Amino acid sequence: MRRSSPTLRGSGMAGEWVAAPLGDLVEDILDRRGVTPLKLGSDFVSAGHRVISAKLVKSGRIDLAADEPRFVNDTTYQKWMRTPLLADDVLLTSEAPLGGVAYVGAASDWVLGQRLFAIRTDKRRLHGRFLFYALQCEPMRHGLQSRATGTTAQGIRQSELRRVMVPLPPLAEQQRMADILGTLDDKIELNRRMSDTLEVIARALFKSWFVDFAPVRAKSEGRDPGVPPHLADLFPDSFEDSELGEIPKGWRVCGLDEIATYLNGLALQKYPPDDSGYLPVIKIAQLRAGHTDGADQASSDIPPAYVVEDGDILFSWSGSLEVEIWCGGRGALNQHLFKVTSDQVPKWFSFLWTRHHLADFRGIAAGKATTMGHIQRGHLSAASTLVPPQPLLEAMSAHFAPLLADVIVGQLQSRTLAALRDALLPKLISGELRMADAKRVLEAAS
Repeated sequence: MRRSSPTLRGSGMAGEWVAAPLGDLVEDILDRRGVTPLKLGSDFVSAGHRVISAKLVKSGRIDLAADEPRFVNDTTYQKWMRTPLLADDVLLTSEAPLGGVAYVGAASDWVLGQRLFAIRTDKRRLHGRFLFYALQCEPMRHGLQSRATGTTAQGIRQSELRRVMVPLPPLAEQQRMADILGTLDDKIELNRRMSDTLEVIARALFKSWFVDFAPVRAKSEGRDPGVPPHLADLFPDSFEDSELGEIPKGWRVCGLDEIATYLNGLALQKYPPDDSGYLPVIKIAQLRAGHTDGADQASSDIPPAYVVEDGDILFSWSGSLEVEIWCGGRGALNQHLFKVTSDQVPKWFSFLWTRHHLADFRGIAAGKATTMGHIQRGHLSAASTLVPPQPLLEAMSAHFAPLLADVIVGQLQSRTLAALRDALLPKLISGELRMADAKRVLEAAS
């Protein structure tokens, strides 16, 4: 027999909702808090069942690109996972950090790594995606933290996790809330995939034209260059020798720092916020996250060149080397980050050439074993680019610039959608906002 549940008031708008311990609302909790599949005596293999580590649970989703992939074989999978991950399961990080969540949208043969719970709800009482959103709200986050233990890393045991109270609207209401919030998250995910696809297209086209010289080779061999006629006319039909070997005739070799300015950020602790206002500080962590939530603050009265705007190219040259188009809002450029600008070449050109050399830069940084890995300005000079004549460069922009622009538009739209989701989330879960009102807000934003 279930214990009686306390009521949870929804600010007088949703009447009285009951709250119940999570343990009363689940079918199963798969617990991998402190152990790894390797304790079963199996080594990782080159292919098989992907291990989902706590590192991959980021920003409400499973980011498979956030860490190097690791796999186990079928035997280890059968020993390790007593049940496969199913659609509507919720992943929760148990420590370091506590409270990261991700929603499992489809059944998979993934293997759960350490520091993770997989929560399978009792569908008669608790909708999985509703729980996913409830876990992101302050009452449940507070419940997790209050039951955590540990001195160096706060973590929660399954016995305590089961005691955390869950707000429990009627099941149909849970479904409607999950649908509204899920619509926003689905659109954000669609935009992310579209941006990834557009960037893959841009990088493939860049490789074809600037690395493989496909149109030039085709013309030199009397074949169709595979580009529109007006563009084909501008590509040369022969090669010439250079310090890099054969390159298209008429193209010139330049270092990265010849085509663009790489402005290093400021030591922003010297610019504390003041009466003039503040800007969020964009460090490597913010660049990786794509937003400035929880960032430090600096004075807004810094030299304009060090102010970062949406659409700027940022390159972290120390620690974790990344090159990204920033779309996380206005901020201040911190040291260890370059803002990349150019008055000589288009933005797509400097972005794709910097990205082209990123793997080499990471290799250089990794070789600095005694210090935090980084590159130096001399490495920018040594990183060669090939610059075609201006008429061809301008014609190329008609193909590259729209791809980059669409990536920026999609990311900015996702930021707006995420802000709307984050505003609706606590009000819906608490009952402060009626479903009809939430639907009107969603329709107005679409």
